[in-house]
Amino acid sequence: MTLPRSATISDTVLTPENEQEAAALVAACAAAARPLAIRGGGTKAAVGRPVNAEATLSTKALTGITLYEPAELVIAARAGTPLAEIERTLAERGQMLPFEPADARALLGSEGEATVGGLAATNLSGPRRIMAGACRDAMIGVRFVNGRGEVVKSGGRVMKNVTGLDLVKLAAGSWGTLGLLTEVTFKVQPKAERLATLVIEGLDDARGVEALNAALGSPFEITGAAHLPAGLGGERARTVLRIEGFSPSVDYRVGELRHLLAPYGPAERIVDAGEARRLWQDVRDVRFLAEPQAHAVWRLSTVPTAGPRVVAAVAGLAEARFFYDWGGGLVWLSVRAEGDCGATMIREALAPHGGHATLWRAPADIRAALQPFQPLAAPLMRLSEGVKRAVDPAGIFEPGRMYAGI
Repeated sequence: MTLPRSATISDTVLTPENEQEAAALVAACAAAARPLAIRGGGTKAAVGRPVNAEATLSTKALTGITLYEPAELVIAARAGTPLAEIERTLAERGQMLPFEPADARALLGSEGEATVGGLAATNLSGPRRIMAGACRDAMIGVRFVNGRGEVVKSGGRVMKNVTGLDLVKLAAGSWGTLGLLTEVTFKVQPKAERLATLVIEGLDDARGVEALNAALGSPFEITGAAHLPAGLGGERARTVLRIEGFSPSVDYRVGELRHLLAPYGPAERIVDAGEARRLWQDVRDVRFLAEPQAHAVWRLSTVPTAGPRVVAAVAGLAEARFFYDWGGGLVWLSVRAEGDCGATMIREALAPHGGHATLWRAPADIRAALQPFQPLAAPLMRLSEGVKRAVDPAGIFEPGRMYAGI
């Protein structure tokens, strides 16, 4: 397969049938200094700066589960494998990916199917992250093609034989800028026998986040902790907590949490299991802010107790709507898509507390003009540039998507 010199991203999609073919294509593009965009299912393609690439390298044909050992709690799959296939396979054996991967399609207005490679490259994690860790924490091995067209293996396929984890962690959240993932290995966990959700109504943001952190500081193993201001799916504000596990344990922990949280108001249990499941799916997939699609959406990560103060500092932004996940440490913020979409104000509000702000959704012209990902301090930028040069010396993978020159 060859890439014509006149190719553009709109008319050339390279679809290697296997890892060796992918490596050969990358080597040819590197030799000719031809920049590439990487696509799996395309569900998160509109995050970050628009990429000025000459072709798209697709993982569509790199599919299939290559290893599944239920007893070892490990699964491996090629990068183009639909995430839904992984989840179905695990569900048949009563298992799941621990970090509760989100479905970004409603928020981003995208189509297609999320893939294993896209999941790893974006490090996207849901509400259970507070208990089980992020996507990167579940990744124990990767295979990828670097910018020289070399196939690199890092990590392992069983927990007792894992080496090279630094490269595995580096791949997570790199958004395709460091190489083409061809296979990812995850550790998995058993699905909980039972789920319970407690709701406290009517708390303001600060009090709601305080209640969440009181619960998270307890020994009762909270797997979801979110605060939804009034108007997001209900007339009153809702502070919601999720408990999972074996039935006797869930019942005990629910009772203890009710006593612990009594100073914040009655913690009522959502009796309808389907309603509770839908609530956590809406939190996970940020469906509360999916409409209107014309608005910009920010993803803010900070110290949990600082979340309400950050939001208070940016509440003056036009048509601001928001909610809190991860006990207040993750804030999803929707604002009118105009000017810099509040970038200066938001990042100044975050600065005293630490954290980062990512412009998750905005029109292409705004994303092209702004820095969608959190700007890096000079030492971190130098380190990032050095890593990029080491694995992609010609700079062909997703140039400029995250940062100029990377």
